[in-house]
Amino acid sequence: MLVRSLTLATLLAVAAPLFAADSDAPLAKELGKARPLVVIAPSSADPTLRALNKALEDPATQAKFKERNLVLYSVAQMMGKREDKNLEQQTTMALIRELKLGASKGTKVILVGKDGERHILKDDEENTPLDPAVIFKAVDDLPASEKAVAAPEPVAAAPEAKPKAKDSKPAKPAAPPKPLED
Repeated sequence: MLVRSLTLATLLAVAAPLFAADSDAPLAKELGKARPLVVIAPSSADPTLRALNKALEDPATQAKFKERNLVLYSVAQMMGKREDKNLEQQTTMALIRELKLGASKGTKVILVGKDGERHILKDDEENTPLDPAVIFKAVDDLPASEKAVAAPEPVAAAPEAKPKAKDSKPAKPAAPPKPLED
């Protein structure tokens, strides 16, 4: 019994991080569907983040944003948002881990293509806002292969073949399992 418990505990210790990594990776969920634009700012009062949010209030800018399949992720003071909807703390940390960025004090703006390729648009400590035209130009300059990427479609399960013979006998029920001995 002790051996089984130790085996189960070891299996869970090894497999749990793998399942956790798959379940909360926000950029992996967007792969092939949208282009995440990630803004990591030291505070919510950051000029880059504020200017981008203000620009997105304009319907023309919003239309260009949606036309290019952009999704805005913002992280300020370790609080994450996706399109102005708060993310859970675990999801925010997964987003930061997924980007694999080094430590810095400044604002970072990263464009992630539909193929998962990362393009850093801004990585500095200057408090200069980023013009949305720069973002749109970066999306338009992406290679044609990235624009052709589509979301992977789920594979449908093959229908099971049913026996056609009417004269076949039903299968025998299986014998009950023997009790385990330690």
